[in-house]
Amino acid sequence: MNIDKLREEIAVDEGKKLELYNDHLGYLTCGIGHWVKTTDEEWTMSVGNTITEERCNELFEQDIQMTINDCKKVYDDWDALPEEVKRISANMMFNLGRPRYSKFKKMIQAIKDGDWFEASVQMTDSKWYKQVPNRAKRLVERMRVVS
Repeated sequence: MNIDKLREEIAVDEGKKLELYNDHLGYLTCGIGHWVKTTDEEWTMSVGNTITEERCNELFEQDIQMTINDCKKVYDDWDALPEEVKRISANMMFNLGRPRYSKFKKMIQAIKDGDWFEASVQMTDSKWYKQVPNRAKRLVERMRVVS
């Protein structure tokens, strides 16, 4: 998979903030969509504190690797999927995390079956589609035209 292209796409969708903030769900967040975990040094920091560009990049690389690892746990044939399907799925996985992504059972099955159109239909039937409409519509359209 073209990791550089995936990084670009996710960075555009997530945006980048070197300042800690609470996301729309109330989770402490920083960098490029990084949810701060209890094991992160940022856990003891407050909203408004800042991180360095280097730390932002370090967290992003960790999150990208975790995203790909999670995709491989969901799809046994991950490496055989089309490039576009992998980037769309990884983008969603990054945004949702594996527990919430795994609830897209019909979409996951459609991807496993190679039915990209059905996968795109299932993507629209979700709370996620309403929460991040611009991102979701773009990813759905990309999935719909995979050949």
